[in-house]
Amino acid sequence: MVTACQHAIVLPYAAYLRVYEPLSAFSGADGQWWAAYAASAGRPRRTGALAAEHADALRRLLADPPVVAPGWESGDAYVRWAEGVTYICPWQTQLRSWLGLAKLKTTSPPLWSAAFPPGVADSAVNDFARCHSQASSLRVHIQGSTWSVPPAWFVPFAPDERWLVLGAASDPGESGRATAAATRTLVYATAMAQARRRVAWALRAARRAGGMPAAVPRPGEAPLRLLPELAQIGCWLEEFHPHGLVELDYGGLVHLLDDEALRADQSVAEVAAAIGALAGGELEMATAMYRRLTSRWRILAALEQAS
Repeated sequence: MVTACQHAIVLPYAAYLRVYEPLSAFSGADGQWWAAYAASAGRPRRTGALAAEHADALRRLLADPPVVAPGWESGDAYVRWAEGVTYICPWQTQLRSWLGLAKLKTTSPPLWSAAFPPGVADSAVNDFARCHSQASSLRVHIQGSTWSVPPAWFVPFAPDERWLVLGAASDPGESGRATAAATRTLVYATAMAQARRRVAWALRAARRAGGMPAAVPRPGEAPLRLLPELAQIGCWLEEFHPHGLVELDYGGLVHLLDDEALRADQSVAEVAAAIGALAGGELEMATAMYRRLTSRWRILAALEQAS
C-alpha cells in the first residue's frame, strides 16, 4: 500500500479541502483582481500551483530570521473553470499562517517555543490579533491535514467525482483528459449544493443514531465520531457562495501510496456506506465500514512517527 517517495521535490505529506467561489462572488477591486489573475499567462497553473505554494513557504521559513507569516496577503489562487464559469480559491497565505500559529501556540506550547527564534512567532501572533480585531471575516478557503485525510472530508463527495492521474506522461486519468505534465494526482470535486446536501444527510443520520438505545460496539471508533467533524464542515461550507465548488485534493499523500493503492482507494464509498448503514439503523455494519476506513488511514498516519 505505502511506497517511499523517490521524487526530487517532495511536497508536504498533506491533503487539502478547498472551496472555490464563482468570480461573481468577489466584488469591487477583489473581483477585478481575480478576473485579471485568472486570465493571466504568468500565474501558477493547476499542475504546479501546490508546488509553487510550498516553495513560497520554504523561502520564508529558510530566511534569516524566518518569516513565519508574510507581511501581506497573497495575491495567488487556485483557479477552476466549469460550464463557462470561472471559480477562484484564494491561497490566503497570511491568514492561514496566522491561524496555524495561533493554533500551535494554544495546542502545543513546547513545540511553539522550540520551533521559532524568540520573539519571531510572538510578533506574528500580535500582528494577527491586531488585524483580527479589524477584520469582518476570518473564513479560509483552504483547510489542510497532514499525513491523513479526516473521515468527514470524504462525506461531501461521491465515488464517481474522482479524478486520478498516476503520473505517467500524457496520462488521461479517469476523466479522460490528458494532463500537461506528469503530475501524480487524486482529486474529488463537486458542486457546493451537492456537498451541503450530503453533509446535512450524514449529520441527520449520525444524530439519529446517537439517540438509538442499541449499543454501538467500541463507540470510540464508531462513525458517531464523525459528528463534531461533520458539524464543523457543514458550518464551514455555509460561509461560502451557494454556487461554489468543493474540492478534496490528496496533495502530497499520493507520494506515500503506490499505484495499486490509489486505484483501489474507496474511502468516499466506504464513508457513504457507513452513513447509509447509520441511516438504516444498521449500527454494526456502520461500525465495520468505518473501522475499515480508519484502519487503512492509520497505517499512513503512523509514518509520521517513523519519519
